[in-house]
Amino acid sequence: MRYVFASLACLAATRLVLAAEPAPDYFFQPKDRIVFLGDSITEQYQYSTYMELYLTTRFPKADYFFLNAGIGGDTAQGGANRFRSQVLAEKPNKVTINFGMNDGGYGKFNPQANKVFIERTRDMLRMAKEAGVKVALVSPNAVDPRNKSNGAEYVETQKLFYAPLAGAAKEFGVPFVDQYAITRAAQDLMAKDDPKAEKAKPYPDGFHTAGPGGMLMAHAILTGLGSPAVVSEATIDAAQAKSIGKDCEITDLKANETAVSFQRLDAAMPWPIQKDWLPMLPYTNQLKDLNWYGLKVAGLKEGNYAVKIDGEEVARFTASQLAEGVNLGNVTSGNVWKHGTALLQAIDAKNRVVHGRFRGVHLAQIPDWLADVASERKPVELEQRMKQITEAQAKVNELAKPKAHTFSVVSVN
Repeated sequence: MRYVFASLACLAATRLVLAAEPAPDYFFQPKDRIVFLGDSITEQYQYSTYMELYLTTRFPKADYFFLNAGIGGDTAQGGANRFRSQVLAEKPNKVTINFGMNDGGYGKFNPQANKVFIERTRDMLRMAKEAGVKVALVSPNAVDPRNKSNGAEYVETQKLFYAPLAGAAKEFGVPFVDQYAITRAAQDLMAKDDPKAEKAKPYPDGFHTAGPGGMLMAHAILTGLGSPAVVSEATIDAAQAKSIGKDCEITDLKANETAVSFQRLDAAMPWPIQKDWLPMLPYTNQLKDLNWYGLKVAGLKEGNYAVKIDGEEVARFTASQLAEGVNLGNVTSGNVWKHGTALLQAIDAKNRVVHGRFRGVHLAQIPDWLADVASERKPVELEQRMKQITEAQAKVNELAKPKAHTFSVVSVN
């Protein structure tokens, strides 16, 4: 981590160059070309988009490139059959594989189906290894019995069906995220707190995601891969008018016992929490393990305080809460959040082009009498649309650069 120390004496100090970089052993590294492979849940572009959003905000200089190869109704059998033509042909160096929801058959445990599932998963891992492509293997999300008629039966089948994945991952030396176990634990708590799924409802039909389910899945996969929790943290001593910045630069500090203001330039941006994600926060550790955008202010007089970013109030805390340290990563207003949400919109726009290329070209149904023409046109069309995706991804990566903001903490007693 980079620490930056500041005080009133440093108002004219030269700005430091900040850089948020992934740890050397982290699965995702700068310049990665990443393909998300899976079934309809992957093709929904929710968990995958939210993973893109996290990686792009957390590592804004990494210049990641993302593609999605999800197909509704697909299985590990289908994934293995198209692994060379629709995954390796895109020249990724990282792939996430997330099959198993359809493979299990939505009923009782079927040993033969399970054997095929694991064999075909191993085939994909083998092809990736031979091509020098690193894989993160992921089990599917647990179905929600509250919203699926046979969910109580199938959620238990899933546990047995996905159990051999850990051994396959170990055999090929790839990371394995037991998303099933993580989401099952969360959903068991939801069933106690909200048995009719009136508030906490990640999957409207029991397994396909809405926004909250996409966030739940992204959180499970990202934490399972050891993604860093801390965005940055600003620590202020109001009595001494001093500050410490962890992965952020603090300048123009002014402080007394009832008010603090400063300029803050972060090395990264927090994951912009969408308002429909909020019901998932109690079941995702309040995102303390993934999205800690910290502010700590000691030396304030007792009372209540508003935290403002560029003049807009984003949250209220007591002096004791601020002295202990608060997380601004979960606010849903202010210019930092608006910047991140604009980035999400840009990613969504880019992914519409990705999906159009995949569905409209890769999966185009060509009649026999056009086969000769298609064999010539298809590679050209794939390349033309890839240029559009590359341009859109470049705009996303440029938009991800953090900006300086004015933070203030003022008494509201």
